[in-house]
Amino acid sequence: MTASDDTTPRHERVTRHATPGPRNSLAHWTTARSPLRVAINYIAVWLVRISPSLRLKRWLLRRIGVTVGAGVSWGLEATPDVFWPDLITLEANAVVGYDATILCHEFLQDEYRTGEVVVGERAMIGAGAIILPGVKIGADASVAANSLVTRDVPPGATVAGVPAEPMGGPGEDRTAAE
Repeated sequence: MTASDDTTPRHERVTRHATPGPRNSLAHWTTARSPLRVAINYIAVWLVRISPSLRLKRWLLRRIGVTVGAGVSWGLEATPDVFWPDLITLEANAVVGYDATILCHEFLQDEYRTGEVVVGERAMIGAGAIILPGVKIGADASVAANSLVTRDVPPGATVAGVPAEPMGGPGEDRTAAE
């Protein structure tokens, strides 16, 4: 099964975790994840963000639980989820651009949610883009810079914006549809 074979919406793929008491879910993060594990992840993520070596980045990402395919390129200042990096899959030759963020959790008032993020083979995430939990980006898909990806991206598609929406094909007159 590839990143785009599952047609289940993102919100149905995330797992909901109730949190006790009157405080918001972030106040209870230490019951969700080990503080030591998060501290180790944070140090590794910091090194991944600043290292110019793709080989070192791939090695560090694997150490914190990210599934990293052959030939993955991870840009400077890009950030994987520090709490649940083990929910990230980067398939072969995927590119994650400068300062992009892949989130696998959402802390809310009464619950937190976790969801796997899959970046398909040869997919490209542009600089500054944010990928939300449960999103699957298909093979050969492209996410434009500074986009917020709230839904799956089909194979070969290009999305842009906040929230990210499909872009028209080359030479297509977008003004006619607006």
